Amino acid sequence: MEQVADKSNKIESPSIMKAVRQPEFGGPEVLVYEDAPVPEINPGEVRIRVHAVGLNPPDWYLRDGYKALPPEWQPKVNFPIILGTDISGTIDAVADGISDFNVDDEVYSMARFPTGMMGESKGYAEYVCVPALEVALKPPGIDHVHAAAAPMSLLTAWQFMIELGHNEPNPLQPYKHMPVPLKGKKVIINGAGGGVGHFAVQLAKWKGAYVIAVASGKHEAFLRDLGVDEFIDYTKIIPEEVIHDADLVIDGVGGPTTGRFLSTLKRGVPCFQFFH
Repeated sequence: MEQVADKSNKIESPSIMKAVRQPEFGGPEVLVYEDAPVPEINPGEVRIRVHAVGLNPPDWYLRDGYKALPPEWQPKVNFPIILGTDISGTIDAVADGISDFNVDDEVYSMARFPTGMMGESKGYAEYVCVPALEVALKPPGIDHVHAAAAPMSLLTAWQFMIELGHNEPNPLQPYKHMPVPLKGKKVIINGAGGGVGHFAVQLAKWKGAYVIAVASGKHEAFLRDLGVDEFIDYTKIIPEEVIHDADLVIDGVGGPTTGRFLSTLKRGVPCFQFFH
């Protein structure tokens, strides 16, 4: 990919970029690394030169055609499409009227979700246009790779634990988000070493909870560094046999065995679950 400098030495964006696109629904084999046109910026948008992309379940759900959804929910898209919701990069262009961002700002975003379920071009590319309302300045203390890994996983934990972000219907997750007070509560986090789980640990500790982390032994040192109060290696100990009187369970694993954690809760308190 080439960039062209005009007579003022200002670097102009190229017209062609590299992207990972797909011409049809299917498995990983439908993804094609190829040339694609650089997206044109629309009103209300910024264009980002992508440095890093995070991978999330909705990326492969869309790649497959959201087969798990009821037919009326399955997206109708115009191929080829570009996947990739979580991105971090540098602003390349700003639409007229946008005052919160400037060219060369380092930013990150959860781009076009859930609207991106319909297949709008996203982050598996060198450039992507994103509504300015979906963009934030990247914290200077983390690099682009870590920033791109944060948006969807962190927002999942945040909206279940801290603040209700939306009330959109979701057939894959029928329970409404119901944030609860965490200060002084005993919170079990299953899958604490995972993408959502390790953010849930940090949010719970930030809000003053007593946190019991359930994960494999290889994650113990990492989770101890995050401040967990207790660590249970599920490969050696059955968590539900040793934990009692918990106020909240956050299950970052899900699946048919999730119900086993109900026995760890105080009578009359809710159990929250994340499904991946």
